[in-house]
Amino acid sequence: METRAPAREPQQRRSRATRQRLLEAAVECLAETGVAASTLGAVAERAGVSRGAAQHHFGTREHLLTEALRYMSGARLEELRRCGARLPEGPGRIEAAVTMLIDTYNGTEFDAAVQLWAAAAGDPALREHVLPLEDHVGREAHRVAVELLGADESRPGVRETVQATLDLARGLGLADLLTDDSARRGRIVRQWARMVAKELG
Repeated sequence: METRAPAREPQQRRSRATRQRLLEAAVECLAETGVAASTLGAVAERAGVSRGAAQHHFGTREHLLTEALRYMSGARLEELRRCGARLPEGPGRIEAAVTMLIDTYNGTEFDAAVQLWAAAAGDPALREHVLPLEDHVGREAHRVAVELLGADESRPGVRETVQATLDLARGLGLADLLTDDSARRGRIVRQWARMVAKELG
């Protein structure tokens, strides 16, 4: 006897699809127009859903924007892990890993994150949402960096070297926001990779 899937299953799929469209639209809005213009209504319109649907899923703009940051950070870190599995072994691994980490802090997702960080610096209500998320994302990014670099953090100085790599990546991403900084960035990445390889031994 044929069994039917529960009637609510298609509805749940539609709900998940709507939520994902809202998250992706929020990232695009943040990157292109900044926090002030990224209202629930503007994001809903870009996602092709009603404002009521946006409110149903997220309630407030702060919730939507921080969930968008969580979504894009999680997706980017998972992509890093997948790409990391294909990193070459041997002398070129460290430079390839450093390049991957630095390239992560570039593009639409990073532009959106910068807009959110800048707004949170002057908005206590938004900052309350962003700070715990940043702590979580920072820990996950550090964990992924350790995996990619094959770092042994039980050795003195290694943890700080991994964190400095992430800090450098974020700084270079900021430097690239207004102008194409790729030529200078390439030289810095190569030099930093040599220093990291020496530190990791």
